[in-house]
Amino acid sequence: MLGHFGFSYIGLFFLLMLFIPNFIWTKRQPRGYTFKFENKILVFLEKLGQILVTTTALIFSDFNLHDWSNWSYWLIASIFFLSLYEFWWFRYFSSHQTLSDFYSDFFGIPVAGATLPVIAFLLLGIYGRVIWLIIFTVILGIGHIGIHLQHQHEITSFK
Repeated sequence: MLGHFGFSYIGLFFLLMLFIPNFIWTKRQPRGYTFKFENKILVFLEKLGQILVTTTALIFSDFNLHDWSNWSYWLIASIFFLSLYEFWWFRYFSSHQTLSDFYSDFFGIPVAGATLPVIAFLLLGIYGRVIWLIIFTVILGIGHIGIHLQHQHEITSFK
């Protein structure tokens, strides 16, 4: 449950699927986007979670493919949510790229741009049976999803 040290190619794959659209987003941010008024505690938890999740996803070989077992369903579920995240990005990049588009729900999942990757990494932690990734993903989720909910509330308050 603590994990085995070693490089995780699955962790690298997940991180690339996370970072590539975020890198593209830096060039295609919604008009009016600002982070100046974000809750400092949520920002701290988000940044801490990002560092810990990124590191943990790479340094535990438990996330790599194993022989088929019932645990494999957790990996399939994780990949499913990561795929939904990629589709959410496709929808965002195909949209007018407004704040409403960025903080939108997707298939009933609130603030999907924040929620979907958190779910994917949480399920990856369960698949690998690495408690550290589970704990660090919860920390990331509190900060990241919390910030997105804060922004979503701000834009719906102004409508």
